[in-house]
Amino acid sequence: MTSSIALIVAAGAGTRLGGEVPKQYLPLGGRAVLRHSVETFLRHPAVSGVRAVISPEHRALYDDAVAGLPILPPVSGGASRQDSVRNGLESLAELRPDRVLIHDAARPFLTADIVDRTLAALDDAPGAVVAVPVTDTLKRGNDGRVAGTVDRIALWRAQTPQAFRYADILAAHRQAKGAAMTDDAAVAEAAGLPVKLVMGADDNFKITTADDLRRAERLVGGGAPEFRTGMGYDVHRFTAGDSVTICGVRIAHEQSLEGHSDADVGLHALTDAILGTIGAGDLGSHFPPGDPQWRGADSAQFLSHAAGLVAAKGGRIAHVDVTLICERPKIAPHRAAMITRIATILGLEEGRVSVKATTTEGLGFTGRREGIAAQAVATIALPC
Repeated sequence: MTSSIALIVAAGAGTRLGGEVPKQYLPLGGRAVLRHSVETFLRHPAVSGVRAVISPEHRALYDDAVAGLPILPPVSGGASRQDSVRNGLESLAELRPDRVLIHDAARPFLTADIVDRTLAALDDAPGAVVAVPVTDTLKRGNDGRVAGTVDRIALWRAQTPQAFRYADILAAHRQAKGAAMTDDAAVAEAAGLPVKLVMGADDNFKITTADDLRRAERLVGGGAPEFRTGMGYDVHRFTAGDSVTICGVRIAHEQSLEGHSDADVGLHALTDAILGTIGAGDLGSHFPPGDPQWRGADSAQFLSHAAGLVAAKGGRIAHVDVTLICERPKIAPHRAAMITRIATILGLEEGRVSVKATTTEGLGFTGRREGIAAQAVATIALPC
């Protein structure tokens, strides 16, 4: 009897979505993204086993994601996707499957009929790749301008799973070690193995961006999201120094801000605002000011942590707004850089980030130039 094992590649960091939780472990319809495809393979009668390739540092997240499923023990990934797949293939040597299906963990909408078609294609070819034909007109760009139109006839967008006769693809990956290829079909092609095209589906997309995650949430029927708003406020006094860091941007100044970390008053207020949207306490409860490991720390990691907690609940940050209150330094020359930095940390479009500044007309401690204050508001969307 022909045996087929599914190898799910889940070793990536998934950083483009922002936050600390890799995309394959984010919740989707009450289950981790990874679990969706694992369950699809486990239910398929032609698949005799499922193994995931993971990053060892994500082992706890992986264990939670697949808890209770009869899945093979995971194997550690490598520095690149290609290295991870090769590690996974090598780990199957003692099981000696006839066929292997290699699938991206971030494609949760795999269906049984796609698995059927992919395995059937191996009856008369050593490899098969799931793909969909390109339907959009393609343009070649140069310096922001159209440099030509690309003929889309015979062009396909590759998806996964990509299936192969096990011995053939293992040999091909060993031969391609050190080369940089974007998928396993390319590895097979480089080894001279014929690869068949198998019709995929538009819904079999890979979650890469925040928009992809929102699309996935709509597909699982999450319904209208619940919107929440949180507020944050922070103050830091001036001390001796020659610069300040505000909203992730270092600004030359005749003084510095006093604080246990980098004293980034803007990011501290914003972190508290995001924590407030999910009732997760405040900055000090997550990063105690008395803990020496946070002395001089970059506040970007605090903000990233808060965003990760939102993502872990299946939420997304819709908009953030920071107001800086100070007489000096002048914020306007640095505002664009601050917006870019916050957007980068949170994985947001810059249009979803606002940074403003005001003074108190000489009144109060900010008016006396004794320190800087910041207020922040964050809006998130959570699945109902």
